[in-house]
Amino acid sequence: MMDKIQSIKQRFEIIGNNPQLNRAIGKAIRVAPTDISVLVTGESGVGKESIPRIIHQVSTRKHGKLIAVNCGAIPEGTIDSELFGHEKGAFTGATSARSGYFEEANEGTIFLDEVGELPMTTQVRLLRVLENGEFIKVGSSKVQKTNVRIVAATNLNMPKAIQQGKFREDLFYRLSTVEIVLPPLRERNADIHLLFRKFAADFAQKYKMPTVRLDEQAQRFLERQQWHGNIRQLRNVAEQLSVLEQDRAISGEVLRSYLPDQDTRLPAVVNTGSDRSGDFSSEREILYKVLFDMKADLNDLKKLTLELMNSSNADQVRTKNEGLIQKIYGSDQEQPERLITHKPEPTHYSQRIDDKYDFAEEAQEEETLSLLDKELELIIKALERNKGKRKAAADELGISERTLYRKIKQFDIEL
Repeated sequence: MMDKIQSIKQRFEIIGNNPQLNRAIGKAIRVAPTDISVLVTGESGVGKESIPRIIHQVSTRKHGKLIAVNCGAIPEGTIDSELFGHEKGAFTGATSARSGYFEEANEGTIFLDEVGELPMTTQVRLLRVLENGEFIKVGSSKVQKTNVRIVAATNLNMPKAIQQGKFREDLFYRLSTVEIVLPPLRERNADIHLLFRKFAADFAQKYKMPTVRLDEQAQRFLERQQWHGNIRQLRNVAEQLSVLEQDRAISGEVLRSYLPDQDTRLPAVVNTGSDRSGDFSSEREILYKVLFDMKADLNDLKKLTLELMNSSNADQVRTKNEGLIQKIYGSDQEQPERLITHKPEPTHYSQRIDDKYDFAEEAQEEETLSLLDKELELIIKALERNKGKRKAAADELGISERTLYRKIKQFDIEL
């Protein structure tokens, strides 16, 4: 069996000889000839996408299609259409009939990445496919059959998601007939330097540069890291070093400058998994909590703006509202005057907000902004701070990337 595992690792360019990794590959090889559903679990960035490729290529379905679907990147309103297809006129914009992924993957394999992000209604449809291979296109009443092998993957704690009502228990057991667990990189110390050398060699060839090499101190430092981003993070560090460092011999001190502080973890809103009464039960509650807190500050800002507009003595108003100004602007106490006399040039993302709201007119009307307007503003600011990167913005907001994608479509935000 070890010979078969080594052969598979060479074929799919999998580096390392960790026992947990070998066990996962061995399970994939043994389950491949069957049609059993497989659930691949592990942290983000551990390389879960390799397992469905192995299963497909070793199976009798290798001549069929392997279709990979990122369930977390498809908006909730269109995911049923993407997976199962739709008929002409099923919804606005459906100008022609379309085949879904399950129809396209017939006689092949479909890989459902981030399956834990599927909406509950879609989970019901998926359960039917798993049970009898049947599905119905959106807008149709005709039952169709498909013969696909389903391999799913997730980095979520599925028992906890089931307990919170976010994932169906019956679907979980149908998907996880066989569960393959991939270890995080921090549990593969002996493999870390091997992986780094492979990435460094690949990038040296790609960028036509000499290969970077780590000294002994840098190797030890590399192996002591927690690697919260796992193989994806290690590959990113290897690419940065390959491109940016002129000296191709990398010391521990140089390597340290490319790695975050060990205690730094993102996202900012961390779910500890405890059951304290103060914890939020859903991403919507987290977002609304932030929105309501910011809404109070905005109302205070409008009152201050109105006072400045109606007063002939701005200094007196600033003295009277010193506490409020400090809260909103920090040490920049000239900002309230600039608010009246100068309207800043809009940035790419904030153009729609500036067009919609004039702060002076808004202050005169003394109307409270709607929750949707404030939600739009918060999302745009998060995108600005993260330079348009949806995943980073979603982490900052404490919501899933799929939810942020849906909001971007809803508000028609241009990236």
